[in-house]
Amino acid sequence: MGANSLTLESLEIIDAIDRRGSFVAAAKELGKVPSALSYTIGKLEERLEITLFSRHGRKSVLTPAGKMLLTEGRKLLSARSHLEQEVRRVATGWETRIRIALEAIQDCTPLLRAIKQFTDEHPAIEVHLNEEVMGGTWESLSQDRVDLIVGATHPIPQSQGIRTEPYKRNQAVIAVAASHPLGQFWGKVSRGELSKHRQVIIHDSSIIEVPRSSEMYSENRRFYVGNMAQKIQAQRLGIGFGTLPYEAIKPYLASGEMKILEVEGANNAFDSLIAWKVANQGKGLKRLRELLLSPEASDPQASFSY
Repeated sequence: MGANSLTLESLEIIDAIDRRGSFVAAAKELGKVPSALSYTIGKLEERLEITLFSRHGRKSVLTPAGKMLLTEGRKLLSARSHLEQEVRRVATGWETRIRIALEAIQDCTPLLRAIKQFTDEHPAIEVHLNEEVMGGTWESLSQDRVDLIVGATHPIPQSQGIRTEPYKRNQAVIAVAASHPLGQFWGKVSRGELSKHRQVIIHDSSIIEVPRSSEMYSENRRFYVGNMAQKIQAQRLGIGFGTLPYEAIKPYLASGEMKILEVEGANNAFDSLIAWKVANQGKGLKRLRELLLSPEASDPQASFSY
C-alpha cells in the first residue's frame, strides 16, 4: 500500500459516484472529466488492493469494502466541513450555523418572524430549531447542544457563563375539548374535580439533569406525550385536560372545539427568558437576539381573554 493512498479528494469522488450512480454524473457534479475520476479510483484500488465499485452497465455500485470506506470517509468529510466553518467563524466573527431551542410552552410565531428576517439578511447562515421542555431547555444550553434558548422559565441554573434577557410575558390556559366532561362545567373548577380526570403532560426533555415537572392536578391519571403538537391534539380529541399556550389554541377556542377552564387558584401568567453562553460572541447570534427582542417580532394583534 502506497503512502498517501487515501485523500479527501478521493473520498469526495467516491461520495459523488455513490450519490449520482455513475462516473459520468459524478464528474459533471465535480466539474471534472470522467477519465480523471476513473484514474483516481483505479490508482486508489491498486494501492489499497481492493475493488471499490462494481459496474452494472452504466451504473456503478459500491462493493462491501467500498461501502465501509465511504461510511467512515463521510465522517472525515463532515469533520473537514465543520473545521472550515469554524475557521471562517473565527476569521469573520459570523457563524456558519446557529442552533436554537424553543421552550415547548411558547408560541413559535414571534421566533419564526425573527428567523425569517435574519435568514433574509444572512442567507448563508444555517439555522437549526428544535423544541425542548422545562429542564431540557436549560440543559440543551449548558451542554452546548444549542447556542440560544428562547422562552425558558425560572429558575435559572446556577452555573457560570450564562447570560439572560427578559423575553415576554406569557399566557397559558388550562384547556379541554368541549366534548370532554370537564367541558360541561361553567364557572370555576376545583382542583379536586380536576384530579378525577386525566391530565395530558409533556415529558421533560432533560437527558442528564433531574427532570422538572409542571403543576400536577391528577395524581395517577396522566397521559405523557413527546411534544406540544401531540399535547394539543390529545386535548382536542378529549383524552384529557392540561395547560396550553393560549395563542396556539385560539382557532379551536374560536370554533368552540375547545374550552378554557377557570381553575381555582391557578395563575397561568408567567415571564420567560432568552439565554445564551457569554463566551458566544458571534455576530449572527447577536443580530438574531436583536431581532427577537424587537417590537416587530411580537404580534401587535395578539390579545388574551376568555
